[in-house]
Amino acid sequence: MATPIGTIEATYVFSVDADGPRADATGRDESVDVSGLTIDIRDDGEHVSWDQRITRPLRLDLHFDVVVNGDELVGVSRAGRLPRTRVSGTRRSA
Repeated sequence: MATPIGTIEATYVFSVDADGPRADATGRDESVDVSGLTIDIRDDGEHVSWDQRITRPLRLDLHFDVVVNGDELVGVSRAGRLPRTRVSGTRRSA
């Protein structure tokens, strides 16, 4: 994420099980589950959104809205009334 306080890197692991899609995130010495994960398949890629609560470097409730096209992910995250933050990522092999 490209934020006003600098770039924040995190690793996400997405999976699908009997209960549906799920994910967790690790970054800044913190691991968190994501909630409200939704995936909507469209012509331009998979539109994925989720919420997560972090405590480092600040305590924030984040909402993500991204598009996954092939191995690339681009979109935005937002924390309450703060401006949107650009998000990008690349799929890594397991």
